[in-house]
Amino acid sequence: MRLPSIFRHRAYAVFWLRGLLSNIATMMQSVALGWSVYSIARQSYDEHQSMFLVGMIGLAQFLPMFVLSLLAGETADRYDRRKILLYCVLLQTSCAAAFTWLSLQPHLSLTGIFIIAGFFGVARAFTSPASASLLPALVPRDEFPKAVAWSSLSHQSAMVLGPWMGGVLCAVSPSYANAAACALYLMASVAVYFLAQMPLNAKPSHNGAARLTMIREGLAHLWDSKIVLGAISLDLFAALLGGVTALLPAYAKDILFTGPEGFGRLRSAFAVGAVCLTFCLTLRPIKRHTGKWMLGGVTIYGLATLCFALSRDARLSMLALAVAGAADAVSVFVRQNLVQILTPDPMRGRVSAVSGLFISASNELGEFESGVAARFLGIVGSAVLGGIGSVVVTCLWAKIFPTLRKTDRLTATEM
Repeated sequence: MRLPSIFRHRAYAVFWLRGLLSNIATMMQSVALGWSVYSIARQSYDEHQSMFLVGMIGLAQFLPMFVLSLLAGETADRYDRRKILLYCVLLQTSCAAAFTWLSLQPHLSLTGIFIIAGFFGVARAFTSPASASLLPALVPRDEFPKAVAWSSLSHQSAMVLGPWMGGVLCAVSPSYANAAACALYLMASVAVYFLAQMPLNAKPSHNGAARLTMIREGLAHLWDSKIVLGAISLDLFAALLGGVTALLPAYAKDILFTGPEGFGRLRSAFAVGAVCLTFCLTLRPIKRHTGKWMLGGVTIYGLATLCFALSRDARLSMLALAVAGAADAVSVFVRQNLVQILTPDPMRGRVSAVSGLFISASNELGEFESGVAARFLGIVGSAVLGGIGSVVVTCLWAKIFPTLRKTDRLTATEM
């Protein structure tokens, strides 16, 4: 069986493998932490307060990413992006090792988990812009949409495998899941080391400019590019409101009664739908009416989230999450292409940093939002609010960013 043509580019193949290993590790670790915190908290608090503490994991990771995001983008445009990736994955390995050590203690420290999660957020702050801005240098321009699709497939495949593996290992002990994540991060660091030895055409191009000047230039470019601004902000607010990841431990334990393995299946269901749709995009990338595809995808995402919120059947819940994942895959594909195609290479780190910050806000801060909403509205009420909010945001963005709605082809000259 022949490999897809995109993997003939050796640097891209190594980069893709690094992403697969790191993402599987992240998903496994996320399952282990969410289950551990919720289980411990339920010994002393009710389910609403326990969900609030689970949401605090997301906040602990998001805060350093929020503080360091612009600096991380400027760093990606100033230094070798491959070396930045190497340092970051080594820090992630250290955090996974620390989580493993904590999980082996007789009394798990929630404070320790939140502190280590903060250091993990530092690593992710610098990983996001370095990784995203490096991708266009690994393949020819005409193959970039295919590279984006395959990279998304790697990420979504990890979201299937990681939660499932994490759930199975957590059923034995969360320490097993954390230890496995540590091993995968270590393998990813080896892949990045080999990537750093390969020659690339792209080089940092800051021309000795001051840090604040470079940051202002990146923000100005993003503000002027309404298509890119509309795409990344739509993802921010739709996923911020509609994400239900932080609610899954409570749904698995107290609503669907499926236990830790069921929790892992719920975490994987979203990615199963995304993988199926993303694989289709590797074969038939979206070529026309991309703006409408993105807006339609986010609308379906919100409706599927609403269906999940009201479901009491595990199979229907998994199906709703799979549909939401497929819809989200469309949005991700369009956004990633727009950000990279419409951004000059010397600014990709800074623009990707803002895009990564928005994504992180929709994920980590979204978990915090879900926890807070669950505290006041209940678990189901929080999920219902998210589904409705995603649909409302999509309608608003279609009016606020008409250039995004009218975007046709994924090329810089035909927007």
